[in-house]
Amino acid sequence: MKTPPLFARALKKSYACAPVVDDLSFTLEKGGCFGLLGPNGAGKTTTLKLCLGLAVPDAGEITLAGHRVPEAAQTARASVGVVPQFDNLDPDFTVSENLRVFGRYFGLSKKEMTARMDDLLRFSSLEGKRDTRINALSGGMRRRLTLARALVNDPNILFLDEPTTGLDPQARHLIWERLKTLQNLGKTLLLTTHFMDEAERLCDWIMIIDGGRKIAEGSPRELIARHIEAQVIEVYDASGTPGALESFACAARAQSGMEGARMEKSGETLFFYVHAAAARRLLQLLAQWPMLRYAHRAANLEDVFIRLTGRELRD
Repeated sequence: MKTPPLFARALKKSYACAPVVDDLSFTLEKGGCFGLLGPNGAGKTTTLKLCLGLAVPDAGEITLAGHRVPEAAQTARASVGVVPQFDNLDPDFTVSENLRVFGRYFGLSKKEMTARMDDLLRFSSLEGKRDTRINALSGGMRRRLTLARALVNDPNILFLDEPTTGLDPQARHLIWERLKTLQNLGKTLLLTTHFMDEAERLCDWIMIIDGGRKIAEGSPRELIARHIEAQVIEVYDASGTPGALESFACAARAQSGMEGARMEKSGETLFFYVHAAAARRLLQLLAQWPMLRYAHRAANLEDVFIRLTGRELRD
């Protein structure tokens, strides 16, 4: 039986007697993209640190790249690339110098790095920025360089901690394209992100955690089918009519044919989670309320995430 790129069983970690990772088990399949999702404070970053051997678990078993962690973490990390949540590029160096210096950590010679440099710059679309200092790069360029730096050692496994946070849509899409390219090359990805559209697009398998515990797992389609109604109608009052939303909510509850519909209010928006028949009824009712605006869409992973973890703000 082949050893998976990453295997974790019954991981536990507490700080000040408070559990941060609580009995987590998961396996990464070779060439897949595994999404680790959860609200702030759910235990995602601690889980990554445990898997990389940067923190020692209180209990549990970890195998990374065929090596026991934390016992052989340094050997295991030779096969891993890491894109941290926040860029830690050296501002005193140029683009190429950042890559060369990082290559030394893996024992790569100047000759080896010279041979890899063009491919890394081409992959990150930074060919024309070879001699540019970090402070002169845009946020998207720095993020692409951080991804290129994680590939210096030609890793088989990539840990990506919120790789597109703070980027504009164009930069995000370019990063997504590059990550798909890595998957096509057989690389295994572990991704954390707060962008549910990103997870839905990239991940083959997702585990959602909260309070350090697993609360759901499956493919994006499986999670949506299992945990949420098929359609969502968002209703809001653009006219500022006093009591309009409340009155509409009452009318919707009284509407026939709304069996199985679920309604939530968040701020100044009503969310109706419905199946096809109830959606038709609700849209017919909305036609009688011209002061209200609405959006009708298919359910997505963000709807699942909010249902499982709640709408309240996490610090």
